[in-house]
Amino acid sequence: MFFGINGRNFQRQYKERLSDFSNWKQKRHATDYLIYPKNIGPYLSLDETALSNGELYTILTNKAKRGKKGSIVAMIKGTGSSNIISLLTSKLSLTQRNKVQEITLDMAGSMNEIARVCFRKATRVTDRFHVQKLALSAVQDIRIKYRWEALEMENQNYLTARKNNKYYTPKIFSNGDTLKQLLARSRYLLFKTRNKWTQRQQIRAQILFEIYPDLHRAYELETKLNYIYEKSTIKTIAIARLAHWFREVEQSGLKNFATVMKTFQINYDSIANFFNNRSTNAAAESFNAKIKDFRRNFRGVKDTKFFLFRLTKIYA
Repeated sequence: MFFGINGRNFQRQYKERLSDFSNWKQKRHATDYLIYPKNIGPYLSLDETALSNGELYTILTNKAKRGKKGSIVAMIKGTGSSNIISLLTSKLSLTQRNKVQEITLDMAGSMNEIARVCFRKATRVTDRFHVQKLALSAVQDIRIKYRWEALEMENQNYLTARKNNKYYTPKIFSNGDTLKQLLARSRYLLFKTRNKWTQRQQIRAQILFEIYPDLHRAYELETKLNYIYEKSTIKTIAIARLAHWFREVEQSGLKNFATVMKTFQINYDSIANFFNNRSTNAAAESFNAKIKDFRRNFRGVKDTKFFLFRLTKIYA
């Protein structure tokens, strides 16, 4: 209680009396969809977020508003493309939808279908961070596979030694790590470029790559992809560099990266479109963070309609 005011009573009074929640025009269908045609602009972001209990909403935001008032174009329950396409095409006129020049999104097939059908004149751009995350995951998957193998081998050695009434001492490398520790402690250095490694990480990486050369190849491939994204400012040059990268992936023989390359091939046009304007989905991710912060300040989402009302008051 602050200033002699009971918080619960004040919240109830705000909801029922002070705010216009009871007269909110979108109240009836708020938990299913919210659409604000006036907020549409030439550059949009398409993403998904969870409000409570893992309930997903697809969010369309206007990049020009920079996460402030007028940002929300649409919030629709679920991620199914057919329902979202139906709502967007019925609530947004063709003229409004044709205003959109570019739309950034992740690699989900449903998102791509929504953008393709609803915004036919817009260039679709796959967010670079989702692409790079896929390559990083491929590197980490290789490390994790070897870590499980090292754990199994160490457990077997301990059991064999115990069976023979002996004590097993695992091999310790020059930096003080056992094989199991080496693989566990290498997680973070594989997320970084070489110039950001500490001296201890440099030593650890050297030992790791000598033992697991394919992990070294995977790390180099991920680093080269990061270089292409960071340094390529002209689309034709970026495409040429990607072609060389594809060749290196094929020559590496790494199954994890073969899967990454297939994903590239499926989404190639939208991935290459990044190099037109270097557009990312950072605005959508930032807006997602704001929703999470708003939800935390709200101490969870008990009344979804009222939560959405408050949210749209600020951002729509």
